[in-house]
Amino acid sequence: MSSTSSESARERRSAIRTIRRVIPYLWPEGHPALKLRVVLAMAALVLAKVFTVTTPFFFRGAVDSLTGDAATPPEFMFVSGAIALVIAYGVMRLLGVGFGQLRDAIFAKVGQRALRRLAMETFEHIHAMSLRYHITRKTGGLSRIIERGVKGVEFLLRFMLFSVGPLILELTMVGIIFYTIFDARYLAVVVVTITLYVLFTFRITEWRVQIRRKMNQQDTEANQKAIDSLLNYETVKYFNAEEREAKRYDESMAGYEKLAIQTNYTLGMLNFGQSVIITSGLMAVMILAAKGVQDGTLTVGDFVMVNSYMIQITLPLNFLGTVYREIRQALVDMGEMFDLLGQPTEIVDKPDAKPLQVSGGEVRFEHVYFGYDPDRIILEDFDVCVCAGQTVAVVGSSGAGKSTIGRLLFRFYDVNRGSLKIDGQDVRDVTQSSLRANIGVVPQDTVLFNDTIYYNIAYGRPDATREEILEAAKSAQIHDFIQSLPDGYDTTVGERGLKLSGGEKQRVGIARTLLKNPPILLLDEATSALDSETEQGILESLEAMGRGRTVITIAHRLSTVVNSDRIIVLDKGHVIEEGTHDELLAKGGRYAAMWARQQADSEEKV
Repeated sequence: MSSTSSESARERRSAIRTIRRVIPYLWPEGHPALKLRVVLAMAALVLAKVFTVTTPFFFRGAVDSLTGDAATPPEFMFVSGAIALVIAYGVMRLLGVGFGQLRDAIFAKVGQRALRRLAMETFEHIHAMSLRYHITRKTGGLSRIIERGVKGVEFLLRFMLFSVGPLILELTMVGIIFYTIFDARYLAVVVVTITLYVLFTFRITEWRVQIRRKMNQQDTEANQKAIDSLLNYETVKYFNAEEREAKRYDESMAGYEKLAIQTNYTLGMLNFGQSVIITSGLMAVMILAAKGVQDGTLTVGDFVMVNSYMIQITLPLNFLGTVYREIRQALVDMGEMFDLLGQPTEIVDKPDAKPLQVSGGEVRFEHVYFGYDPDRIILEDFDVCVCAGQTVAVVGSSGAGKSTIGRLLFRFYDVNRGSLKIDGQDVRDVTQSSLRANIGVVPQDTVLFNDTIYYNIAYGRPDATREEILEAAKSAQIHDFIQSLPDGYDTTVGERGLKLSGGEKQRVGIARTLLKNPPILLLDEATSALDSETEQGILESLEAMGRGRTVITIAHRLSTVVNSDRIIVLDKGHVIEEGTHDELLAKGGRYAAMWARQQADSEEKV
């Protein structure tokens, strides 16, 4: 089997799988009201097509009545006269359009609910994915997959149900009419015309879909580069790289432009070919009808009715190429989104997981082995106990494994060997939600939402009262600063909090964590990015914050951990020293050397 046919087979399987995934959203279990809407919408669809297909009969009757041809056919016994037939013709047209609009109105809630559910499930699933997954994915590409997938579902619902389905129904009804009222020749011409039209349209559209897929790849690449560049706006400015970034973006857009031009060329080819086939079929049917009128076997009204039916079925056929292409593309986009939904969540709660019960807050790492990659171990036989209410600092050079401790504590990853327990409970045996509810963190770089200061502090505990939020801000020593701002607590902090200084962001982060009021606190190099004066103020806030809590401090700057109950020195994932600040200095080992080096650096700066 060739690679092309193999790829086509894969796409067909993917399309079938995608359609199967969408059907439950259109016939939702446990929602009888929505199911009733689906039934009513389908009934309105059928009625709309019945009225539409019936309309040319009245047109034929009116023409025959005006031309004085044969007596009004039996089907018009309930209405007679040219004026009455014209009125009936108009009423039928209105009923056809009216029931079509009613169908859309009835189904709108079903479609929008399906979109909402899918978007929500995708959003929740992405948040459930592990940190490992998010580190390896680009945010721009991820957001594009979701955006295109949801739009694809909307398109599929609108066109497959309300364009392709009704078109097939209408073509079938017209074919039956041609066969019963006229003869098999008319039906044969219609069948041959539609078959040629569909085959030609699908063949050219398949070619265009391949081009469109490449366009999507270029579009995703360009979008990733744009978002990445904008997220790193300051870095771009620091290195005077605006022109370089614009060039990278333009290179991706140049590829998109080339493919877009190809789609325009192929669209012209498709439209012209469709016109040739449709016009040929129309001419063939009209010639047959004209001969019938000349022979006296058909009336002028019959001739007009045949023309009306051909025009009636060619109008939706003109959009078949576009609809087919968009449906194919929608299936591809939805397939990517369902692939995303099919990605397994690396960290999951056990079926019998129970909420974490924190009595004191003891954290114990028992002979932990861990590596992000099996070939590269970060922590090796890490065996540490942080007693309840104790402040323990973890120090060491870059790459020693300090930040990994925090990620394991929050269960962003599971240990490879050994165990991590809180008050004797293995974190793998408790729910992730309860685990993270009992741990607070102040990271090195506090990232804020592009919202108000009030919102960002309240994020620690959304149900907190305004008084509690203000009290947390006062404890973090940022209340007075907030009050000095023109908009106070309603001040918007900008994307990632860029409108605030590093120290201000850290204090907002501290207030947020204070409001959460967790029994266990992780300080992950919380002051390393601050100047000495700001750092001193933040340290005072952190020290007050840690009282009565179990605190794990991850630090590079040793001056921030001198008052810790215990200091652990890490090197390449191993604990090489342990003790208080004074004890470690007296040992004259690695910690003492690090202390001496940092003190010397501080004196040089002074």
